[in-house]
Amino acid sequence: MSKYAPLRFHVPQPTGRPGDEPDFTGIEIPAAGSVRRPAVDTKAADMKELASTMVRVLNRDGKAVGPWAEGISDEILLTGLKNMIRVRTYDERMMTLQRQGKTSFYMKCTGEEAIAVGFKAALSKGDMNFPTYRQQGLLLSTDYPLFKMVCQILSNSEDPLKGRQLPIMYSSKEHGFFTISGNLGTQFVQAVGWAMASAIKGDTKIAAGWIGDGSTAETDFHAALVNASVYKPPVILNVVNNQWAISSFRGMAGGDHATFAERALGYDIPALRVDGNDFLAVYAASSWAVERARRGMGPTFIEWVTYRVAPHSTSDDPTQYRPKEESAAWPLGDPLLRLKNHLIGRGLWSEERHTQAESEYNDEIRAATKEAEKYGVMGSGSSPKNMFDDVYKEMPPHLREQRQKLGV
Repeated sequence: MSKYAPLRFHVPQPTGRPGDEPDFTGIEIPAAGSVRRPAVDTKAADMKELASTMVRVLNRDGKAVGPWAEGISDEILLTGLKNMIRVRTYDERMMTLQRQGKTSFYMKCTGEEAIAVGFKAALSKGDMNFPTYRQQGLLLSTDYPLFKMVCQILSNSEDPLKGRQLPIMYSSKEHGFFTISGNLGTQFVQAVGWAMASAIKGDTKIAAGWIGDGSTAETDFHAALVNASVYKPPVILNVVNNQWAISSFRGMAGGDHATFAERALGYDIPALRVDGNDFLAVYAASSWAVERARRGMGPTFIEWVTYRVAPHSTSDDPTQYRPKEESAAWPLGDPLLRLKNHLIGRGLWSEERHTQAESEYNDEIRAATKEAEKYGVMGSGSSPKNMFDDVYKEMPPHLREQRQKLGV
């Protein structure tokens, strides 16, 4: 008889399932302003603790405190709030289109708006993002035509991608938004390669890769970190830790007993862990990482701690796998409301201006949607010929035959 008990392995379990009380006691939240801001040339080994704590600026009273609060202009904050309102309004309108059967699919970024909007504010024209699903704020913070975004959602005849991409998978080289990939994880590798190419050309443009907490379990994640560590390109590697992948919590990707940011330390990459619902912290951390990349100091890894308020997508029902009240119990709050209250407290904003901004963006998005619908909605407006054009330099015989049979 063996002196050992039968072997077993560990299956991570979330702190709550439907019917349970939400429990976020395992998430340690340091006081706002308590985390140091190192010099941009600090080595990874000399800032290890920043991968396990959390950069925060706004305190419970809505005041900006600490070293990360310095140097953020009022213009950046006001523009950031307006862009977040625009993103949330856009999400609501596109969700309505999906419920009306005018598009097949949509994904909201409710509760995560500050991350994309704040990060974009720190970039310069020509920098390239390799985004995942919930970075629509990267485009909505620019002058990219709203009409085109809605047409892409509707897959109509004016869709810039001609219906060849799933709705929400936008693409605009001019606006620093690389085509979204449905194969999660690839964005990290592509961002590293693009950044290397920029350096090879002697350019000044940097790259940013985006990935969710669940996708850190993909091999592409580690391949990107290896290459970023070895070649030190001008790239920022972002992990949006919104606590849930499609229906599995962060622990299934190894995020329970160590932070995602701490993984970068094994590759000798400087890492930050940031309150993703604090716009000021997002902008400050993004600016810090952008400055590092711009000055040729190599990659930076950032874990954005946030919460996915909405379903994973319109195909998902989160009530089947997490407590109903969990989003309301999230301790880092609503990023839009936190910035709004901060600006009101400083006399830079008001409830009246907020209501007016919501109304203006609602009118803007409603008008763009009405115009886009003239060119068709799901199932109409797009030609079958788009399946064949611009795919092959020389179309194979079997596809020519198929096209002839379709009469397009």
